[in-house]
Parts: sequence; C-alpha cells; structure tokens
Amino acid sequence: MDFAKLKRRLYYWIHQIVNILLRLMWHLLHVTIHLCYFAINIANALESHLISKGLLRRYKSLHISKLQYLAIVIESEDCRTSNVIELLQWLADLGVKHVCLYDMEGILKKSKDFILEKFDGATLFQENDVLLDQPLMTLEFASLSDGKEAVAKAANVLFMKYLKSGSTSSYQGEQIFTESQMGEALKTVGGNGPEPDLLLVYGPARCHLGFPAWRIRYTEIQHMGPLKSMKYGSLIKAIYKFTMVQQNYVKEERQGKTMEWGRTGVDIAKSTTAPLLACFAPRFGK
Repeated sequence: MDFAKLKRRLYYWIHQIVNILLRLMWHLLHVTIHLCYFAINIANALESHLISKGLLRRYKSLHISKLQYLAIVIESEDCRTSNVIELLQWLADLGVKHVCLYDMEGILKKSKDFILEKFDGATLFQENDVLLDQPLMTLEFASLSDGKEAVAKAANVLFMKYLKSGSTSSYQGEQIFTESQMGEALKTVGGNGPEPDLLLVYGPARCHLGFPAWRIRYTEIQHMGPLKSMKYGSLIKAIYKFTMVQQNYVKEERQGKTMEWGRTGVDIAKSTTAPLLACFAPRFGK
C-alpha cells in the first residue's frame, strides 16, 4: 500500500511539473512573438521616418508614371475625412492623378462634396474620362452597394439578351455567358470602371472589403494598417514596391483573336493554364 501511494504521489508531481513547464513554454512563446512584432513595428516606423525625411536614396526617385490609377480601400469605421484629405494631399504631392476612394458603407461617397471642397485641386471622376496626365487629381467614390447594383443590372442585361436571342429553356451543355460578355454588360450599365494598378487597404482586415472583384483581377494589393496610423514614408514605400515589380502580360490565342489577360508578377506567358493562373494575380504584399 505504501508503495502504491508513493507511486501515485510521484505520478501526481510529475504531472504537475510537466503542466508548469508547458505553461511556461506557452507564455515564453507568446512573449517571443510579441517581442518580434514589436521589433518589426519599431523597424518599420524607423524606416518610414527615414523615408519621409528623404534619407534613403532609393525611395527618392519614384516612377509615378507607372501608377495610372490608384484605389484606396478604407474600413468604414476609420473613415475620418481629415485623415482622408491628408492622405490625398500626400498623393497629390507624389504626383498621383487618378484615385478611387472606397469604403463598404459609402461614408466617403456621402462626404464627397465636403472632401472636394476641402481638398483643392481635385475633380470628380466621370465614367468616360480618359486616364491621361491632368493638372488636377480626379477622384472616384465607390461603395459596396455599387458593386451589388452593377452585378444585378449586368445580369438583367444578359438575361434580356438571352431572351431576345430566341434561346429555349432546354438544357445547355456549355456555359452560356462568357467573361467578355459579362464585361461588356458591366460596361453597358456603367459598372466597369478603370482597373486600378495598385490597391491600398487601410484597416485591420487584410482583404479588399468588397471592392468590385472584376476591377482588381490584375491589381497589386498592399495592406497599410489602420488609417489613423498612416505614415507618409509607408505610402512612399508601397508605391515604390509597386513601381519596382516586373509586370508581364499573359496572352492567349482564342478563335483567331489575341486575348490579353493582364499583369502578373511571374512569367506565365508560355503556360497552358494562363487563364486560370491569371485569376490569382491579385495578391497582398508583405
């Protein structure tokens, strides 16, 4: 009996010691991760400060001409007009001419008159505008409802064309509507705006927050963190990284026509799965 009690007590203390060691290792791992993130944030803040002061030479020369159209996606809860106007002023100083401001709830769209009034040197983007160098910055305001409305209208256009074509209700073995037809329908209803070259996401989530997917098939996406913590140096760095990306164009012969699929970060021009790979071209930068 004494030996059995001693054995149980020994197992109990071993179990307690193992639990304590595991908890210590778990907390040590958490502390290590937090310290790593803290060090990375300090390094990024220092780099951003050096960039904004012009102390890093490689960021002084930006090929801003490569950035024809810039999209800014902002978390609706962070849509402070003062920060947005300051961000637009930074972009104007860098020479960006065409900007799309997007938030899911349409707060920026409701405040567009105020933003245009406070931010001198900007005009409202029209659908038929050509992306050319202009003395004034053009601003487009978009929200989640625009995308839903555009898809609904485009589907209605395709449906009406389908009815007018005299198609029957019999089973169709192949896909009825193609990507080009959908694109043409979106263009007809005014939902096929310019495709941004670069999309900057300001907010906690690393996603485009419902920005129309058909407009960012080949768009470079960068997560910038919360809008309230925006930094001029980080903005320059994001644009610099975009201008340094090698942009290849994927083409495919289809029915005697050359179809251009758009920019990708890798050379897949010779790939037989170019259309599939092109769908994955939008990606987040580190």
